[in-house]
Amino acid sequence: MSLQTRLGKVIVNTTRREFVQWLGLLAAWSSFGQEKQQRLPIAFSTLGCPAWNFAKILDFADTHGFAAVELRGLEGNLDLPTYPAFSPGRVAQTRRDISSHGLQIASVSTSSSMGEADSQKRKQALDDARRSIDLAAALGAPYIRVFGNSSDAENPVVPNEDLKARVANGLHELGEYAGTAKVMVLLESHDDFTSSAVLQDVFRRAESPHVGLLWDAYHTYDSSHEQPEETVKKLGPQIHHTHLKDAIGNGKDRHYVLTGQGDVPIVRQVRALHSIGYKGFYCFEWEKVWHPDLQDPEIAFPDYARVMSGYLRQAGTKTS
Repeated sequence: MSLQTRLGKVIVNTTRREFVQWLGLLAAWSSFGQEKQQRLPIAFSTLGCPAWNFAKILDFADTHGFAAVELRGLEGNLDLPTYPAFSPGRVAQTRRDISSHGLQIASVSTSSSMGEADSQKRKQALDDARRSIDLAAALGAPYIRVFGNSSDAENPVVPNEDLKARVANGLHELGEYAGTAKVMVLLESHDDFTSSAVLQDVFRRAESPHVGLLWDAYHTYDSSHEQPEETVKKLGPQIHHTHLKDAIGNGKDRHYVLTGQGDVPIVRQVRALHSIGYKGFYCFEWEKVWHPDLQDPEIAFPDYARVMSGYLRQAGTKTS
């Protein structure tokens, strides 16, 4: 007997009042199912869980209400296109696994630097970035991340004209390639490129609709001493993805802490993004790869989900 026939018999053999109650129950069940799928736009970077395999990452993100995962190394491998789950024979299944968990890949985040002056290093950086663009396209990810600084730079500097020109040229070249794959290349506000004025100049020179900003809100605040409202006012149209993290202390004693326990104005960063209608993810970058003494991801990730969900709801951000 078909479902339609069974439902027909139910309708025939019930009173109008009972039928209305049935409809109410069905509507509630449907609403519950939809509500279960709705998530706030929070994500975490795999930089924070270097020991986890990809299956555990997906399970954990799904269980704790994350909407996306940013790829930045997996099980010690920072060259993401060579990770087994992303091989040509497996990447389609991997994409299905991501989707079945109700997740997205927020970004494929590379180590490629657009500031390389050495011709061989520059070629390698651009080639690696193109491989990551291909991977992002295969996974349905909208972005890859690149850096602006040179790998030879020991300390952040104010970028000179040559460095800015190299970065802008690299972004333009990659943007041309990424546009055909429906992927955007994001320059992270990091190292030598944390000032809004410098970033504005680079984006102007890059002249590409396929290039944007990954706003690492910690670095513009901590390194360039910009208030979040100022940064968002100047760079808002370029911001497509963001990294958030908290810290406390001064100088060499400055260190990362759990979200909301430091002095970084994360609430204001969130509100500034919300004020411009930002539609991207609020991604937790817990740098455990570089700082093994940080709290384990089993503690830090759920804590971020709880705290950031509160911040987003206060700002009026809706689930999707």
